[in-house]
Amino acid sequence: MRSQDVLAATTTPLGGAAFPAGPYRFVDREYLTITYRTDLDAVRAVVPEPLEVVEPLVRFEVIRMPDSSGLGSYTESGQVLRVRHEGQTAEYIHSMYLDNAPAIALGREGSAYPKKLGRPSLSVDADTLVGTLDYGSLRVATATMGFKHAPMDLETARAEVGIPTYMLKLVPGYDGRPRIAELVRSQITDLTVRGAWTGPARLQLFEHALAPLADLPVLEVVGASHILTDLTLPRAELVHDYLAA
Repeated sequence: MRSQDVLAATTTPLGGAAFPAGPYRFVDREYLTITYRTDLDAVRAVVPEPLEVVEPLVRFEVIRMPDSSGLGSYTESGQVLRVRHEGQTAEYIHSMYLDNAPAIALGREGSAYPKKLGRPSLSVDADTLVGTLDYGSLRVATATMGFKHAPMDLETARAEVGIPTYMLKLVPGYDGRPRIAELVRSQITDLTVRGAWTGPARLQLFEHALAPLADLPVLEVVGASHILTDLTLPRAELVHDYLAA
């Protein structure tokens, strides 16, 4: 194999790449989101500079993706934190757990999504939308919401899904020291909202050493949403290079 062929490859293993080159289109992507207030010091302890924490709001998400081009069908769950950057309200993706190997590899290699293997699920139980996250065999989160109790304004839903998001990418070199240490930004713009609802909601987080969602405890649930979308995943862009700084 020639050097130019190596550089043209998407990822390893050669001949059976961990994920395709994209673009990545998601059809019937379904969100359950519980927004809650947590401890301010706990949020400040995990949000990297130059992002600023203004209020201690966390979104716990469970996202069902049954039709994802190149990646297949999977479910994802995690926490995103309300932040501000250069005066603009945004969110910082703190953790993501999912059940699909290509999506984990793509998220970590091709972008900066903080993805780990987990077992999330999203389903309807009688009149209740239920999102859960298991890490290994242990339950670490359970979210419940009244199923389609009230319509949600579609523009509000669009703004929620399309808010700018920031992620931290850390890749060590072979000597153990940082080789990549970057803050990157992404924003979904190719978005169709097919339906959106709100309703009463609750969230339970359970202590776990390696899936420490409960380190951001639920003090007050302040909102919930159930949103159906079609969208294309955008590329991330570099915002801050910690090594250069």
